[in-house]
Amino acid sequence: MAAKNRPETNKPVKRKFAKTEPSNPASKKPKLAGSKPSKVSQSKDSKMPFNPDKRKQKPFKSELQKTDGNKEKNQSLTKRELRLRAKELAEARKKKRKRHYDLELELASLWEKMRQRNIAKETRSKLISEALQKMKGKIPEIAGSHVSSRVLQTCVKYCSQAERDAVFEELQPHFLSLADNTYAVHLVKKMLDNASKKQLAGFISALHGHVASLLRHMVGSVVVEHAYQLGNATQKQELLVELYSTELQLFKNLVSIKESRLVDVISKLGLQKASVLRHMASVIQPIVEKGIIDHSIIHRVLMEYLSMTDKSSAADIIQQLSSPLLVRMIHTRDGSKIGMLCVKHGSAKERKKIIKGMKGHIGKVAHDQCGSMVLLCIVSIVDDTKLITKIIICELQSIIKELVMDKNGRRVLLQLLHPNCSRYLSPDDLSSLNLSIPSLCAKEGSEVNSEAKNNESSKEMADQEVVAVQADESASPAENLPLAEGGKKDPRVRRQELLVSSGLAESMIDVCIENAGELLRSNFGKEVLYEVAKGGSDDILRPTLDDKLNTLHETIASLASESKSEASEEEHVLENFHSSRTIRKLVMDCPKFASTLWKNALKGKSELWAQGHSCKVVTAFLESSDFKVRELAKTELQPLIDSGSLKIPEAKQLPKEV
Repeated sequence: MAAKNRPETNKPVKRKFAKTEPSNPASKKPKLAGSKPSKVSQSKDSKMPFNPDKRKQKPFKSELQKTDGNKEKNQSLTKRELRLRAKELAEARKKKRKRHYDLELELASLWEKMRQRNIAKETRSKLISEALQKMKGKIPEIAGSHVSSRVLQTCVKYCSQAERDAVFEELQPHFLSLADNTYAVHLVKKMLDNASKKQLAGFISALHGHVASLLRHMVGSVVVEHAYQLGNATQKQELLVELYSTELQLFKNLVSIKESRLVDVISKLGLQKASVLRHMASVIQPIVEKGIIDHSIIHRVLMEYLSMTDKSSAADIIQQLSSPLLVRMIHTRDGSKIGMLCVKHGSAKERKKIIKGMKGHIGKVAHDQCGSMVLLCIVSIVDDTKLITKIIICELQSIIKELVMDKNGRRVLLQLLHPNCSRYLSPDDLSSLNLSIPSLCAKEGSEVNSEAKNNESSKEMADQEVVAVQADESASPAENLPLAEGGKKDPRVRRQELLVSSGLAESMIDVCIENAGELLRSNFGKEVLYEVAKGGSDDILRPTLDDKLNTLHETIASLASESKSEASEEEHVLENFHSSRTIRKLVMDCPKFASTLWKNALKGKSELWAQGHSCKVVTAFLESSDFKVRELAKTELQPLIDSGSLKIPEAKQLPKEV
């Protein structure tokens, strides 16, 4: 048996050498020429290329064995045990990765208790003090953590002033580094909300020299905007002026100035306009390219830049902003002005981009105080009424009742019914509608003058020039908005297409008929109902919608004809403060409505309504400028005046006698 086994053991040895020899034929001769030790080295060298493979294979086998063993162990464990084991492994990894992991776990357990609403103040203060004591000296390190930043926000919100000051002092040297952190930024904002005037001033002074770089950062810009909103006028100016020039960015003592306009800053400090504009362009361009245009401080800088820059730079900025990004700007006062400037000075393509970018946001924009002004500018200037009807008017029709009852939402409707009326728009709103970029206006004015010289026989160009000069010289609330840049279509035709042809006016009349009582008694809806019942400025709704308007007049008259007992649940329309004033204005301004109201509601009942708020409606028939309306009620009302039952102010008796 031993003799048989020997050749079997020798055979594999020969096969091994047979495999190695042909692999290195070139090294055969030098290996044979050497001595015995060289043979040993030769055998070792010949085996060297295979050793790494063998070394790799050995741990691989052991890993396989381990994994096989783990699989066998895992198969023996239940699902719950596997979950617990995976959780333990995850926690072990977190401990290695996070330095203060155990502290964060303790803070999280305290936070779950302290943030409850039904907890006692004393208990919460104890928990907060305990949490702050554990975090003392480590706040800057853990403030960037997702969990710890939330705990700190709650502590800052509910802690005492002394504890809040201690946290502020510990974080103050690290505010700039924390301002860029995704989670710490919320803590910084909370600290600013609860900071004293001295602390806020110290934070704003710490931002000096870093405002431009932070505004280019998506997270850091939020901190600068928050400080800008909380600061007073002087502090806001400190943040703004730094963006105007490199000199103001380097030297702090130049920043303490009270001039609010860029022109005043340049004139007082003797700065060069070209260098200021170059620096502002270097600050603004990266911000606009990154799309960080939500903040009011950036809107203020853009307005100052557009007021000073040349024609080409202004056109570039307008081209960049005339996109769906503009919707994110128009929620601020300066942002809405920039939006209106883009609509005025933009080309037809750029206006189309702006309007298309608003798709789906029209309702939200219309309810916003500043955003509604941009919509108002669009319907007053843009000639593409088909695009406006498709995107803006259709979306407004779906929420027409909400708009009629809303303070800001009704603005677009009132602008179409009665353009640029000082009763519905403040002087600031009217002046913002007439804003323009000086460099672009100078270009357009020169083009208009050259065309007028070449075409002296054209009366239309002459009329446009005269009206444009009047609009520039006087800031009065005149109805000159349709003459802004780009509006070539006749304003009345544009209004007719947007109101009547689109079906918006018909929807408004239907809403007024269905909710006449509610609108008459409301503070904001009454004005829309008045303009609709009147037929709009210049009778824009007539004669197309005469039948609908007559139905509306009869609906209002039927409400006025109700007796006091029938309307006992809510105040009668003739006795309500808002509705009585609205009906009175309609009687004075709309003869058709006055005759309908007299015949259906007041004829033979004047003595019943001669006292209280309703007497203003009755006396309006005698104050009307229409002779037929005055004669209609004179025979019945004159005896009441003679008997003293109906009193009319002396100043208002003169017109009715004439």
